[in-house]
Parts: sequence; structure tokens; C-alpha cells
Amino acid sequence: MNVEEKIEECESILKQIKQFDPDPYYVNYFFNSYLFLVNKVYVGIFEEANRDFGLFISGKYNRETFLEKAKEKNDQKAMNFISWFDKKHDEEHKNPYPNFIKKSCKFQNDHRKLPKIKIMIRATERYVGDPNQEIIANLRNEKLRSKEELQIEIKRQIPVFVEVINYKRSNSKEPKINEKQITVSTFLDIEGNDEDIEIIYAAKIYISVMKRFLVEAREKIRELTTWV
Repeated sequence: MNVEEKIEECESILKQIKQFDPDPYYVNYFFNSYLFLVNKVYVGIFEEANRDFGLFISGKYNRETFLEKAKEKNDQKAMNFISWFDKKHDEEHKNPYPNFIKKSCKFQNDHRKLPKIKIMIRATERYVGDPNQEIIANLRNEKLRSKEELQIEIKRQIPVFVEVINYKRSNSKEPKINEKQITVSTFLDIEGNDEDIEIIYAAKIYISVMKRFLVEAREKIRELTTWV
């Protein structure tokens, strides 16, 4: 599977996440698969770089093995690629949503699982600082016991949630919402500091990050390996 195919598979998995959202069991399953492929995308980039720079890495393809081999061979152009990669990687992950995916990948690598996924309601049209409200759902074997029960609980909590969000928005001079402008989705707090991020939204944004990173990485490799 080449790098483009890995990104396409991420897009297919994102569709599965959307289909099963907000069931935490299935979202957890497919999001884990998504993160696994994100890591594979960067592996694929270094695999291509290894081939084009002629480093002949044996074993795993990643930033560390690439840099080690570049230093061993004193390949300045390959080391320049690493410098570019690090700067580009930092730039792409300044936004909280790509940064969330990066942190999720690291958490998955370190712990072989993800933290508990939350079901939350939010306004359909987002404004910075809008609150979300967690919905405590009844689960059976980690799956939603009943979609009907979930909807009942959501309807019970929506009136108060609308009041809270409209109070915030009135102070910020932002448009108020009504009860029909609420949606439900799955969120994750990857570091346990109450910074809940919507999984679908972050995963969707990251597709563009990977596509852009791949195109620019190939351009940089071509620039550094082309004889003038």
C-alpha cells in the first residue's frame, strides 16, 4: 500500500466513524484504526525518502532511523530533509485539531489504547469558547444500550445547555441558538485536562494535513536529490 492509498484508507475509516458516531465502542475501534494509518503515512514518507536519498535503511522507517543513517553516511542533504521535516511538522500541528491527532497517535503508541471517549452535545455552528455538554449514556459491553435512551437523555439536557451557551454568546455578542441547532458527537480529552476535542472534526481536518505534507515532502525530496 503506497502513501496515497494509506490516506485514502483514512478517508474510508472516517466515513465509518461518521456512520457509527456517537456510539463510543465503534468510534473507538475505527479511530484507533485511523491513528494507526496516520503513523503509517509518515512511515511511508520516510520510506520514499530512504529510497530517493539512497540511505539503505534496514528495519523500520521513521524519523529516528532516517536521521541515524543520514549521520552515519554524513549525508548533508538527507539531514537537510530532516530539518525541513521537523519545521514543517511543527507548523502543521500548531492548530489544536492537528495537534490533537498528533497527541492521540503518541498516546496510542505509548498505551496501546485511547482514553475513555465521551458523548457530548454542541452547537451545530461553532464559535470559539463555546461549551460542550457531556451526555452520560447507558452502555452494554461498552456499546450504546439504546439509541432511544440516548435521545431521551439528550432532549432532557438540551434546554439547560441552550441557556448556558446563549449566556456565553450574549456576552461575546455572538448569535444565539435554539434547541434545533444542537448536535451530538464523540469527543476525547487526550491529556486529561478538560480540553475535549471532537473526533470526527479533528480527523476530517487531518486528512488535508496529510495530503499537503505528502506533496510538500516529495517536492523537498526532489529538490534535494536532483543534480543541478
